[in-house]
Amino acid sequence: MVLLLLLGLSPARASDDNSLIIGLVSSTTTRTNPLQPIEREFMSLTALVYESLVVIDDDYLPKQHLAERWESSSDGSSWTFTLREGVTFHDGSPLTSADVVATVTEILRLANDEAAANKGAYSSLKYFIKNISAGDERTVTITTERKNFGFLYAMTFPIQPAAWVNYENPPGSGPYMVEQFMPTDYLWLKVNPVWWGGVPAITNISAMFHATNRELISSYEYNRVDAILTRSMTAAQYRSGVNSLNLTYRTRQLETLQMNRRSYELEDVRVRRAIRAAINFDTIVQNAYMGMGMRTNTPLPSGTWMYQADEVAHRQNVELANQLLDETGWVDSNGDGIRDMVRNGSLVKLSLRFYVYEEQDNSVRANVAAQIVSHLAGVGIEARLMMMSFKEVKEKLEAGSYDLALASFNMDFTPDPGFLL
Repeated sequence: MVLLLLLGLSPARASDDNSLIIGLVSSTTTRTNPLQPIEREFMSLTALVYESLVVIDDDYLPKQHLAERWESSSDGSSWTFTLREGVTFHDGSPLTSADVVATVTEILRLANDEAAANKGAYSSLKYFIKNISAGDERTVTITTERKNFGFLYAMTFPIQPAAWVNYENPPGSGPYMVEQFMPTDYLWLKVNPVWWGGVPAITNISAMFHATNRELISSYEYNRVDAILTRSMTAAQYRSGVNSLNLTYRTRQLETLQMNRRSYELEDVRVRRAIRAAINFDTIVQNAYMGMGMRTNTPLPSGTWMYQADEVAHRQNVELANQLLDETGWVDSNGDGIRDMVRNGSLVKLSLRFYVYEEQDNSVRANVAAQIVSHLAGVGIEARLMMMSFKEVKEKLEAGSYDLALASFNMDFTPDPGFLL
């Protein structure tokens, strides 16, 4: 989850009640083009500038946006979208079907570019679109690569003018337009006076970038900004402040504990079930994530139509964990607190390699890992925690050279757990 903290009484913008100064961490983004984002919080800014055919509402259902309606063939192999009338980009050009076709073509080019280090946030579109064509200026027809209930969810990519798709800072059609952008320093947005959705109440947004969460929190404490957008657990202390308004919202970030079933120690499903039973996830959510997390039983967003709310959440059950481990033959034969068994004539301990990567200026994942190590030790499993860089952990996961690993995923825009593959 992400916190948006706003100061109740801030002198930061006292001269203009209709303006807002917002702080966030951004140290690597050098362009506003939304097709290849680098930083998650920066994407929240570009969402004010660029718009999509379809948006996802609070119930995680597709809703019309730049497309005022759509129709599908009886077999779901083709879809026709009709664009909203009266939409213009910030450079004054009208939205047409050619812009949609050009944007999709660029997304697919990036997705299929084997040499591209960043294939873009919408690369999964290549699994949905076989062909796209413009009927007239307001009509777009898409032939699907495969029939899939998640097709409309894939239509949430940002549209850019056809002439600007390869530019670093293309104009959008959203409620705000870019007035000035200085990478790693600031981004100034001003209201779009002709936005089709009506003029927003806030006329100017000044986004001030910070190198670290520590600097960001400091700016908030000293009233240098009106609001901050952050995933830092440090900010959770302000949720109950009398001068702060806290807005918590769900992100697409999924934190997982990966278990390698190809490891000898974990090949028996009962051992993996024992690990799950040994861990107190509720305590971890409250202590490590400061309550800024939502438990989920599946790689699908909880609270949505896809999530089966009647499923029983897994709870810590130390008795069950011990029972399962006993059944598999892992016992503590020498009383050292670590389970073991004889394998090929040698005594082997139930000792697991546990790889974790940490983000800059954020110790949350390390805290989570430490709690997991403690919980597993309680049932006789030794988890040898090793902190590594993101690149190193990624290589371990891809090679299958791990036992346990904490890994974070961005859930796909489409309700399909294939992003885990």
